[in-house]
Amino acid sequence: MPSLLDIRRRIRSVKNTQQLTKAMKTVSAAKLRRAQERVLSARPYADQLRRILSNLSSRGEQVSHPLLQVRPEERILLIVVSGDRGLCGAFNANVLRAAQNFVRDHSGKTIAFSFAGRKARDFFRRREVTIHSEAVNIFSKLDYGHARELGEKVIESYSNAEFDAVYILYNEFKSAIQQRLVVEQLLPLKQEDLQETQSQIDYIYEQPPQEIFNRMLPRYVEIEIYRALLESIASEHGARMAAMDTATRNAGEMIDAMTLKMNRVRQAAITREIIEVVSGAGAL
Repeated sequence: MPSLLDIRRRIRSVKNTQQLTKAMKTVSAAKLRRAQERVLSARPYADQLRRILSNLSSRGEQVSHPLLQVRPEERILLIVVSGDRGLCGAFNANVLRAAQNFVRDHSGKTIAFSFAGRKARDFFRRREVTIHSEAVNIFSKLDYGHARELGEKVIESYSNAEFDAVYILYNEFKSAIQQRLVVEQLLPLKQEDLQETQSQIDYIYEQPPQEIFNRMLPRYVEIEIYRALLESIASEHGARMAAMDTATRNAGEMIDAMTLKMNRVRQAAITREIIEVVSGAGAL
């Protein structure tokens, strides 16, 4: 049975851990607010860009682009967006499990990986997979340049027919306590998907539609990657905030249980000492 001193040391250690988890929850809550604002700002931009591309593709002239070429899916590139750090519950584990399920569902196909986040990179590096590109430690100061760099590599590889399809796997932000794991086909872009709009606006273009389409289509791919990165950041902060909140409550419950145990041990020690004193007095 642990001594009274051991129990007090353990209570002090758990209290220190509780202070850390409470501080991490506060920091994640502040970061989540900023990340959520960035996500909500990026979504309308991506939607509006899709509408413009839809308008261009639905005009009388037939537009074409290498990113619209559909080929049999034999070589696939999977972009896996995870976190750079842990202590965020099952956030990274769900991403890794979904990536393994994707590989299992596409057995027989040649799959290469592009990683955004250190956790996924470290996990699959030990499994001897083909790594096309990687971007780690970018989420602390994420900007559009990271998405553009990753997008340029993906666009170049697909245009050179190195891959027949490109998918992206990430956590979509729903709320502070809810994230949805998403696997989306990034390339090839299908014209019927671009034409899914409620209404068409008759824009007047100064350049030919094909020229504008050639410039905006790569930008659209970069924006989709950037939006996925922002969604993942917000989801990670939400998952970490929820995990640290749970850890703080568990630490409080553990402190209460150990305090009760300490009081019982102390009461037992006091009772034993009283019995010894009374027994000694009775013997005299």
